[in-house]
Amino acid sequence: MNNLLRTKFLLTLAVLFLLPSCTAEFLDRPPEDSYNVVDFYQTEEQVNSGTNHLYSKPWFNFISNVSWCIGELSSGNGRTWDPRNADFTNFAITGEHGTLTQAWESLYAVVAQANSVINTLPEFVSPDVSQDVVNNAIGEARFIRGTAYFYLVRIFGSIPIIADNDEYILEPVVPRNPESDVYEFIKRDYQFAIDHCYQKIRGGSYDLNAKVSSGSAKAMLAKIHLYEQNYTEAFQLSQEVINSGEFKLYGGDAGDGDPSGSYYDLFLTANDNNPESIFALQWSTSGQYAEGNGIQSLFAPAGVTGFSDGWSAVGPSLDLQDAYEDTEQDVRYYATIMDPGSYYGDLNGGYAVSENINHQGTNAGIKKYVVGNAATNGGGAQQSYPNNTYILRYGELLLINAEAALMGGGSSSFGAESLNKVRRRAGLENIDNPTVDDVFQERRIELAFEFEFWYDVVRRGPSFAMSYLSTTERGTFNNDTTPPTVNSEMYSPTMDDMLFPYPTNEIQNNPALQQPPVPYNFGE
Repeated sequence: MNNLLRTKFLLTLAVLFLLPSCTAEFLDRPPEDSYNVVDFYQTEEQVNSGTNHLYSKPWFNFISNVSWCIGELSSGNGRTWDPRNADFTNFAITGEHGTLTQAWESLYAVVAQANSVINTLPEFVSPDVSQDVVNNAIGEARFIRGTAYFYLVRIFGSIPIIADNDEYILEPVVPRNPESDVYEFIKRDYQFAIDHCYQKIRGGSYDLNAKVSSGSAKAMLAKIHLYEQNYTEAFQLSQEVINSGEFKLYGGDAGDGDPSGSYYDLFLTANDNNPESIFALQWSTSGQYAEGNGIQSLFAPAGVTGFSDGWSAVGPSLDLQDAYEDTEQDVRYYATIMDPGSYYGDLNGGYAVSENINHQGTNAGIKKYVVGNAATNGGGAQQSYPNNTYILRYGELLLINAEAALMGGGSSSFGAESLNKVRRRAGLENIDNPTVDDVFQERRIELAFEFEFWYDVVRRGPSFAMSYLSTTERGTFNNDTTPPTVNSEMYSPTMDDMLFPYPTNEIQNNPALQQPPVPYNFGE
């Protein structure tokens, strides 16, 4: 916990890190040294920009270095020989692992910077600023804080809830709180955002879609209720978002679709903040205060980025490649996985995948979030690219709605239609009487390499998760034979592997992490 608290003094003044999204409004800000927190929140424009940094910089290490290790390597969607992260594939992670430490530090940095806005803005804002503007900014910060805690609780289980970092300046020993209290804290943050963030309709002016809304918070709250197995609430909230018309399935059909796009187009930099985006991290590589993401550096083949990165650090597992029911018909395969000889006309003005592509022994590569060189993807530099990272989009909300309905929370016909909207957009036929297993399968394919699958597996319960994970093929192709054979690798997790260990240095600095969880004081 000391690592978290050592940076507290900087984070309390987090408003000074007003980093941009890809919109011009996010880039329009005074120099860092021209103001301080006491006199910054004097206009509506300043208050609106006071949350910009929460959409980018504190998330960098988690998104670029951790999210895919947990979401894709541990779940068996991806595989790697990279010695730094191969332990995520065989359940050998310990508290000494540096990548795990990055998860803790990055997500608690998000919390701390959100807390700075939440606790500082009301004190220093000018009385001339509308209370609605203030409430919207605080709602954004609470939404983003809740999202960081959602990742933390899914990764580590019982964790310390910190609502005000000032309280722990002199007391670094912070008790952990039960998972149920963490979820309650998250729900309250999202409910505040529902009540106080602006209501929107996502249209063709993508720059206006960058920040979260009341509807974004309602969609995330639906996901929380799904995790808590409160299927009635999950269905009702997701149905309300669907009925609101705020978001659209990019390239979808029948009422809530946007025919101007497609599944493939979702991941082009030019389409950042399209109408399907419910919450996305806002990366930008232009301007003095910009921050890009590093995902392309890790996923792309050599030569694609225009820089010396393109490390192909992860490949699509053989298990994932086999999971597509029809690789020719399902447009998501081409948008997610680079097959030998595939051609991408938009990538660097035209890019033919090598016939010998073989990322990490998989005879394929990753396409999703690979957007190409600076000339064709909106800018960028090594480990710093401008394309957004989705945290939640409408395609997933439809699957939340479908799962909640099929688990008894609502009309099964509504659930089937939500599932089939996603399938039709992918080019697949309807499933007449879908099951929860169908939704699970659809989530795997729809969200592959969007860093969600590990959590989907684990939330189905330890019995299912351990069985599923132990039979997931994590091996490589042996290309010395014709056709290639499989060097099989399978690993069996234990119950303890369903959560990740606290970083050892955090335990050393905060021994309370080894004590039983303490109920959180909600002040009621």
